[in-house]
Formats: sequence, structure tokens, C-alpha cells
Amino acid sequence: MAVVRQPCSCEVGHASVWTGLDHRGPVAVKVPDAEQPSRRGERNRPVVERMMDKAEAIIAGLGGADNIVEIEPCITRLRTVVRDGSKVSDAALKAAGAHGVMKAGTVVQVVVGPEADTLCMDIEDLL
Repeated sequence: MAVVRQPCSCEVGHASVWTGLDHRGPVAVKVPDAEQPSRRGERNRPVVERMMDKAEAIIAGLGGADNIVEIEPCITRLRTVVRDGSKVSDAALKAAGAHGVMKAGTVVQVVVGPEADTLCMDIEDLL
């Protein structure tokens, strides 16, 4: 199937997309501009700021900087060793964006997705 993309002649910020199956004409797709708020209600802040906020929230969810002994990334997870496992808050970690948390004593794995490497570096910078 061929897809033909053409700029729209209007000034609203649309783009026309035609496919081989579309015989009625182009479909207008609104392209968000930089000033449009995101789905979460916050303005489009630089990615670096959002990642640092997430790193700070994960540190808090792990019981604070003093509770973290070791942290390393593993593809989609942050593998951590903490001093006191009871200080780790699953709810706080999930609120920070974690997809899941696995705990076994003082070993905690926080599932964060493919951004694990970047988050780990940010957390190490904050520690």
C-alpha cells in the first residue's frame, strides 16, 4: 500500500495523508504544536527535566538516597540493593512511573521500561 504525504494548504497545522485504500480524499491529522499541553496536563517541558523528576521520585520510592546501597540498569529494570527493604514503597514507585516492583529482602527490581539506562545514570548523578 502506498502512502502519500502532502502538506495541507490550511494554516491550522494539519497534514494530509493519502493511502491506496482511501478513495474519498485526504484525511486531516492534527499535529500538536509545542504549546499544546500533554495528556498528563503538564506543559511540554524538556525531556531532561522530566527524567530528573522521575529519577528523584524513584529515589524517594526506594526509601531515599541513604537507603540505596547499589543500583544498576538491566534492559528494562533498575536492579537495586537497599539497606532496609521496609522503607521501599511500591505505591510511590508506581506513582513515579514504574510498571512493576519485585522485592526479595534488600534486593529490589523496579521495572521502568527501555529508559532504565538513562534513569540509572540520572539516579547515580543525584546520589
